[in-house]
Amino acid sequence: MLFSQPPQCVNLTSRVNGPQTKCPLHIARRQTTCRHVCNAAPRTKHPDSPIELRNGAVVEGPSLAVDVNGLHLPNPFVIGSGPPGTNYQVMKKAFDEGWGGVICKTLSLDSSKVVNVTPRYAKLRDSNNQVFGWENFELISDRPFETMLDELRRLKQEYPDRVLIASIMEEYNKGAWEEIIARCEEVGVDAFEINFSCPHGLPERKMGMAMGQDPEILGEVCGWISAAATKPVWAKLSPNVTDITVPAHSALDAGCEGVAAINTIQSVMGVNLDTLRPEPTVEGYTTLGGYSYKSVKPIALGKVMNIARTIQKDYAGKDVSLSGIGGIDTGSDAAEFILLGSDTVQVCTGVMIHGYPVIKNLCGGLQSFMKKHNFNSIADFKGMSLPYFTTHSDLVVRQRESLAAKKAKVGLANDSEWSGDKFVENSESMVGN
Repeated sequence: MLFSQPPQCVNLTSRVNGPQTKCPLHIARRQTTCRHVCNAAPRTKHPDSPIELRNGAVVEGPSLAVDVNGLHLPNPFVIGSGPPGTNYQVMKKAFDEGWGGVICKTLSLDSSKVVNVTPRYAKLRDSNNQVFGWENFELISDRPFETMLDELRRLKQEYPDRVLIASIMEEYNKGAWEEIIARCEEVGVDAFEINFSCPHGLPERKMGMAMGQDPEILGEVCGWISAAATKPVWAKLSPNVTDITVPAHSALDAGCEGVAAINTIQSVMGVNLDTLRPEPTVEGYTTLGGYSYKSVKPIALGKVMNIARTIQKDYAGKDVSLSGIGGIDTGSDAAEFILLGSDTVQVCTGVMIHGYPVIKNLCGGLQSFMKKHNFNSIADFKGMSLPYFTTHSDLVVRQRESLAAKKAKVGLANDSEWSGDKFVENSESMVGN
């Protein structure tokens, strides 16, 4: 696995003055060896073939549309809160390309407290120099709240039939939560996602993950929010807890219509073995970040499965939703989350890797999976894999019983075991059809 120093930049030639790399850093330094992760490294072709979308809906084949908490989405793929939802221009691009819904970058009433640094991202690469892990310590929106409200209003005016969700975060202050909800509803957002899970920067102010890791406080704040909001509310949960079903219970019991999971995993991307400093480095120092992209998918699937089983058990018959997040990079990835109970799936890092047009590939991959199994709708297979999870002790019993049944069906070990009294039974024990 490579982090900061691949052995040779694939875009460089052996001659300094020969054909030039696309990497601006190398052009400036006239180098022939790579001393950083070269952003000009070639990308592999996306494994899913793109399909045509009109206003986010497929034009033929199985429908990808979903209805959740009174919201209609033309497909289940939602832009996750982060840089892909940071302003009007990028959110418009997402709708134009066909994303089923868009969640804006997390808002707070006072953006003046938000100060980002650069660099704030780091990539983890495999032996083929392809990204499979991503760390960030990006903060919530640093744009004035009024500016973001104006842009959200404009988006709803231009895309009235598309789903626009406001991600919001505040400190432990009931009045502030009530104000931000009221002002977002005034501009026409369709729902809220409450950021209880950002693992860096904001917990220092008792926000984000600091709230999400305390089920009592989370429940109290969700109660304030649910009482104030007239739109659906999703609580975005942190994976950095022992049992994610505990905060899920707190949020749903307090009146939230759904939960979203998971946010990023608290992490350190690596240490530079030349400088002995952790990376990414800002003036020689770093901070804990949030880890995402393909490598977190197994962890995300486990958390989603536990939440989905909790919803089935404790909230059956109620309009409670689950939005799956974590490492979704293909239509097949999305299918796995839906099979484990997700109503919608969110993508953030994948957009930063592939760009907004990848939605057509994602929909194409998901539809291919559905055609393979003759599914006509998302509802046909949502949660279908959940019954196949059990305890380890039950696995032992099942395997023991299976082995016993197979042994009983093996038949006779040798000719001396034939019995005159049980001759027919002996014959039947060796029949294979």
